[in-house]
Amino acid sequence: MDKIQNSRISDLLNNQPTTPVAPKTGDIGDFNAILQDRLKVSSHAQTRLQSRNIELDAAAWNRVMSGVEKAAAKGAKESLVLVDDAALVVSVKNRTVITAVDKASLKDNVFTNIDSAVVV
Repeated sequence: MDKIQNSRISDLLNNQPTTPVAPKTGDIGDFNAILQDRLKVSSHAQTRLQSRNIELDAAAWNRVMSGVEKAAAKGAKESLVLVDDAALVVSVKNRTVITAVDKASLKDNVFTNIDSAVVV
């Protein structure tokens, strides 16, 4: 599946329907409906994703969501989710990506205010 442009994520999140929409099988609507329903991206995180050229395809976002679900099952509140070449800090309770860091910026970086880490 093609990589989803991060600029489209904020557009999609800003245009969320008030009632759930049944996704159509086999098109990008599947992923967008799942993302809107299960995981939000804060404006700060959206800015970081764009400025750091972090692009995650639908499969990677699904792994992130799976990691968040696993963290929630363990009682985590704020989790560092490592996926491919990116690290995302996620509010597990709010199901919101708070910030994103690319692989090049991971070296010598300290993550605070997290209580768990998930590698997906």
